[in-house]
Amino acid sequence: MSFTLAGKKVSRLGIGTWRMGGAEQAETGNDAGYIDTLRFALELGVNIIDTAEMYGAGHTEELVGRVIKGMDRDSLCIITKVWPDHLRRRDVEASARASLKRLGTDYIDLYLIHWPNPQIDIRETVSALEELVDSGIIRHIGVSNFGVGDLGAAMAACKRYEIEANEIKYNMAERGCERDVIPFCERNGIRVIAYTPMAKGSVAGMRQLEPMSERIKKTPIQIALNYLMKRSIPIPKASSKEHWAEILGSVGWELDAKDYADLSAAQ
Repeated sequence: MSFTLAGKKVSRLGIGTWRMGGAEQAETGNDAGYIDTLRFALELGVNIIDTAEMYGAGHTEELVGRVIKGMDRDSLCIITKVWPDHLRRRDVEASARASLKRLGTDYIDLYLIHWPNPQIDIRETVSALEELVDSGIIRHIGVSNFGVGDLGAAMAACKRYEIEANEIKYNMAERGCERDVIPFCERNGIRVIAYTPMAKGSVAGMRQLEPMSERIKKTPIQIALNYLMKRSIPIPKASSKEHWAEILGSVGWELDAKDYADLSAAQ
């Protein structure tokens, strides 16, 4: 099953890249392994890649650029993010151009404000983002880690384009967003992208998933990701082909209504 994001037909989940190539600083020791794993996920049919300018101080974007070089660019949906310190008009443009160069591509499909910054008027930032759409540097505007209030302000600041997506932390262990942020996004046609969807691997040991796992013959991770797909696009990060093979087992089927309701009701 696939649907659209940023005007493209996309897979039901995407590839997260946090800590691939470093956290706040670049780390190059495992570049070949990360590139191999990312290519493997793409070969399996995943076509969303999520990254950010701050990941590995830009090195993660460079790795993504090396992975997608020579591929059919229009078949890929590349998401990256501008850091909250860079939300002034000139800084937004400089960040976007720098990301574009590191990614080695002609455009960014979806450009997100990584976190809100109450010290900078959202209207200035959104205006700068809309100018980037007009110039063709980015195709769509989005946000990340925005609550309902910040999201409403960002929507109100839009003059020519709309907020395409809100990327938030969402997993079976952290579901507070189901009460407010996700319903708000759904009412306003904003896609929800779920980062840390496997709760850093802890969903694999969730006891409430074990009976269902045995009954429907899916692993806890596959069940947890499938649950999230009902209302979001999960972007798991995995560093091995084996993990990606398991992750892809979450696609191509759907929890029945009762199982979904039981999981939804569980605390």
